[in-house]
Amino acid sequence: MKTTIRTFALALGIIAMSAGTMKAQTVMVGGEAMYPKKNIIENAVNSKDHTTLVAAVKAAGLVETLQSKGPFTVFAPTNAAFAKLPAGTVESLIKPESKATLTKILTYHVVAGTIDAKELMKIIKAGNGTAMLKTVSGGTLMAMMNGEHNVMLKDENGNYANISVYDVLQSNGVIHVIDAVVTPKM
Repeated sequence: MKTTIRTFALALGIIAMSAGTMKAQTVMVGGEAMYPKKNIIENAVNSKDHTTLVAAVKAAGLVETLQSKGPFTVFAPTNAAFAKLPAGTVESLIKPESKATLTKILTYHVVAGTIDAKELMKIIKAGNGTAMLKTVSGGTLMAMMNGEHNVMLKDENGNYANISVYDVLQSNGVIHVIDAVVTPKM
């Protein structure tokens, strides 16, 4: 009986350790590993799918901010998401004279705190199908379910973005990869 209890306790300990470890898993994004012990910028610069986002963050002068303690939840558009914007938009935004606009757009993709997928879905459910997320830019993103297990964002202009990769944990928050650029009211 004691052996059975010890075996059961050991099994529970292993399950608990595994569950804790799963939260801090390394996730592949843009063909590269995103390490939970690195910060948002340290990981993002390695993603081949986020070179446009990284260039924009540098142009806006937000590197230091996104390397800070945070925590932040970042909805990170891919290069393909930026490519959906009208021709010349990205080139125009990264010019020095557009820094304020670029900063507002980029910080619209950031929410203070760490909101993983489970928490995001929980607040959507608590909001009767909609979660209002206050962004660092001062705007609001609306999150809702798109199917049973997929979350979709709606920006202030009525545009949508789907989360394609969830819970890329960072030392200073979490990244969710999205398939479109969301924009605030300007």
